[in-house]
Amino acid sequence: MAQSLVIVESPAKAKTIKKYLGRGYQVMASVGHVKDLPEKELGVDIENDFEPTYVIIKGKQKVLKKIIESAEKAENVFLAPDPDREGEAIAWHIGEEITKKAKKKKVHRILFNEITEGAIKEAIKHPLAIDKHLFEAQQARRILDRLVGYKISPILWKKVRRGLSAGRVQSVAVRIICEREADIAAFVAKEYWSIVAHLEGSKEPIFEAKLVKFKGENVDIPAEKNAKEIASELTRAKFRLEKITKSERKRNPTPPFITSKLQQEAARKLGFTARKTMAMAQQLYEGVELGEAGLVGLITYMRTDSPRVSDSALEAVRAYIAGRYGKEYVPSEPNRYKSKRSAQDAHEAIRPTSMEHPPEDVEKYLERDAFRLYDLIWKRFVASQMNPAVFDATTFDISANDYSFRATGQIMRFAGFIAVYMEGVDEEQAKAEEENPTLPELSEGEELKLIGLDPNQHFTQPPPRFTEASLVKELEERGIGRPSTYAAILSTIQDKDYAKKIEGRFFSTELGTLVNDLLIKSFPEILDVGFTAQMEDELDEIEEGKRTWLATLNAFYVPFEKSLKNAATQMRDVKKQQIETEHTCEKCGSKMVIKWGRHGEFLACSNYPDCKTTREFKRTEDGEIKIAEKRTTEEKCEKCGSPMVVKRGRFGEFLACSKYPECKTTKSIGVGVKCPECDGELVQRRTGRGKTFYGCSKYPKCKFALWNKPAPGPCPKCGYPILTEKYLKKTNENIIACPQKECGYTSEKA
Repeated sequence: MAQSLVIVESPAKAKTIKKYLGRGYQVMASVGHVKDLPEKELGVDIENDFEPTYVIIKGKQKVLKKIIESAEKAENVFLAPDPDREGEAIAWHIGEEITKKAKKKKVHRILFNEITEGAIKEAIKHPLAIDKHLFEAQQARRILDRLVGYKISPILWKKVRRGLSAGRVQSVAVRIICEREADIAAFVAKEYWSIVAHLEGSKEPIFEAKLVKFKGENVDIPAEKNAKEIASELTRAKFRLEKITKSERKRNPTPPFITSKLQQEAARKLGFTARKTMAMAQQLYEGVELGEAGLVGLITYMRTDSPRVSDSALEAVRAYIAGRYGKEYVPSEPNRYKSKRSAQDAHEAIRPTSMEHPPEDVEKYLERDAFRLYDLIWKRFVASQMNPAVFDATTFDISANDYSFRATGQIMRFAGFIAVYMEGVDEEQAKAEEENPTLPELSEGEELKLIGLDPNQHFTQPPPRFTEASLVKELEERGIGRPSTYAAILSTIQDKDYAKKIEGRFFSTELGTLVNDLLIKSFPEILDVGFTAQMEDELDEIEEGKRTWLATLNAFYVPFEKSLKNAATQMRDVKKQQIETEHTCEKCGSKMVIKWGRHGEFLACSNYPDCKTTREFKRTEDGEIKIAEKRTTEEKCEKCGSPMVVKRGRFGEFLACSKYPECKTTKSIGVGVKCPECDGELVQRRTGRGKTFYGCSKYPKCKFALWNKPAPGPCPKCGYPILTEKYLKKTNENIIACPQKECGYTSEKA
């Protein structure tokens, strides 16, 4: 009979811990939460100080029964769920159930940041009490989310359609995407020109310099005519190297990963969704079979917002760097990184648990994606404790009559941390200054020979749509939600069809825009970014014991209840919407009206249900309603032989029998290419704004999508399963390209 019982959330974690504790301990898994608010009712007594009603989650009765039976036989019970709010709630509810049955039983809470033998045994030696404040912070968050979801969602069901949802954080994330979409739609591109001079001095090589000023003021070239006038004037100018500036430039390493930065970097460098990143990290944390070594937890806890690193880990990584790269790469003192003001410093940064498991040694034991993530975490941690990279930077300031040019270049003198790791950047950040790798050794005052001038046309660009990395960054910087929730949020807004991700970018859907507009009007405070960030701060204060959970809920609910009452009567009833148009029904001559259905707005005969004619339409820029032409195809209906027509549904375009509703045959518009992420087929679709893209026929289960038309693969360079057809505006040619940006394969279209 076991002397002590240890309870964790996951079976994998239980297996790893059992290996370290041995025969004197029984380790059991709760498999996540065992109690929660009920599924089909509010479960919160608003009139009685928001008293929650917790019930045992369906399917967890047997698990909980076995835990209680084992606890009654054990001498000590150690509750060891994850060291965060959710983990504390799991510990609280399990402890509560155990003490109901065995009131005198000693129940302890143990915390550890990594699943290693030393960390587990040290935690057992120093057991704690369950943190009431941490549990109450989780409870407040859960009740807030339940109130928003259960109170607003039914209004959306009534006014728009069933199955929609609202969320305290989810809806704000949708708002951010919709606002970016509106900014892009309103953007007007502005033309501007730049001029680059190709110059030769007394020594090679020829170099480039960019026009930056005219008579000491920043130069602005609005059109081709101005560019040509300036270029003509410059052909007669004398170019002189007026000033040479040389300096040492240092680039410091980035801190080890916190949760949000790991999600961003895995999205940029590995193409992982936030959900996939967290799932892979969970595996690495809970334990991986490493041959004879058995189960080993490879990384520290993956939900953290602190870059802090323990002294023992710092000592180990510094020794590793000195041995692997040389002492010159090790700073005289460990690099220390500051947490942001709101960070909870209970956990360390995400790092390897031991420097004895370098990526090359464990690669054969890990599946490909788990290895890639571990390799990323390892390199980031090692680089964070290395010396800066050092560059020799050179700037040439050049005069040409009243015009000033500038050339910049740099040479790496010492690689430092770059020998191991370089932080990725978002596509928009990558448009940073382009520097010449080398500049010739010239002298101040010497005349330069003009080899040629390049006037280049440019256009200002709209703000980019969010990627997973940039949306996570935006949410984090605005204080919306917590990094541990981002994966679920990004999945939910796609599952509810509020946003689509095409080629890695988020687009608001017609439904997402509609729901966002309705919620902003009816619940301006709930949808306010500042208010949502303030709520996160208040949850932190509850966790720290500076504020009561009841005070937070009371302050929230009073104005929220008023908004609910107003929304119930004043929110626009989209279901009943009928906006009359000038168009008439082709069958009965009645007026056509704009209605809202499951697939968005459409034109319907006002004589419904006697006449069921419907048509798709588009709004022009000046608001005019244009009826979309019926797009017939050569394909015939397999049931009745009538022509098939192209229609648009919830998940994009599809083929439907032209005899609908008498014949309801439908079919996906395939392009003859299999989805590279599942066994579905890629089909042609349209966004809410009418732009064509290609997505998986198994959407929403599979969310793979591309802008460019897919072509059969595989890529001859990287082996990716498909290729794409691409049109290049600059060269006016069609090419075949690999959709994997890091591959870069292109060829002329056959």
